[in-house]
Amino acid sequence: MINIKSEREIDLMRETCRIASSCLDHLESHIQAGMSTEDINTLAHDYITSQEAWPSPLNYHGFPKSVCTSKNEVICHGIPDPKVKIEEGDIINVDVTTYYKKFHGDTNRTFLVGKVLPEIQKLVEVTYQCMMAAIAIVRPGAHLGDIGAVIQEMAHDNGFSVVEEYCGHGIGREFHEAPQILHYGKKGTGTEMKPGMTFTIEPMINLGKKHCRLLDDGWTVVTKDGSWSAQFEHTILVTESGNGHEILTLSSQNHSKEHGHGPIS
Repeated sequence: MINIKSEREIDLMRETCRIASSCLDHLESHIQAGMSTEDINTLAHDYITSQEAWPSPLNYHGFPKSVCTSKNEVICHGIPDPKVKIEEGDIINVDVTTYYKKFHGDTNRTFLVGKVLPEIQKLVEVTYQCMMAAIAIVRPGAHLGDIGAVIQEMAHDNGFSVVEEYCGHGIGREFHEAPQILHYGKKGTGTEMKPGMTFTIEPMINLGKKHCRLLDDGWTVVTKDGSWSAQFEHTILVTESGNGHEILTLSSQNHSKEHGHGPIS
């Protein structure tokens, strides 16, 4: 059953989503070549708790860290590790979810570390564009299948593939709620969007083929062919007014770096 949020619940969602977004802004100013993914985890954990919030991933079904850090060929759910260093030319996705006043806010960003190869820069930019194109069609009366359709079309038009095994999700009092938000599909299919729905759109786009595999740690998902993968995520509210939606996790600053421009050195 899809949970339609009240005005009070929406206000609380805005608060937790603001903390999640500002955490990514904070990390952006610190991430640099030579640091470990564990360093990123520590920075994120300390920032989130300083805001009197809690990192939702920590101990979630046994996940051992406060954020997910997914580098290069890692699609999602990478576990921060002091042995995993980020270097010049890498890309690193950091997935942040905060729990504040009993509500979750979920967002992620793929950062460029120094100068990356042109095809990798294109991958990151197209992934961001896929997410934003999907967000643009969110409005009451649209269908959830419309989201996957626009992502799939844009990714394929640029020669990339869409990961199908993992998807976006409803979010609110629970980290993962109904409905599932597929990043592939057919326009006009699926549940009709209604005001008060909150869910994530978080396409995972691969440079190579779409196939993935789960590592022995039970969490880390990598591309089967070793190609690199990028991802972006926002938490979205369906609204009756305006353009039909509100991006709850939109950054209040550094909008250019939110979509992979301005490499981190």
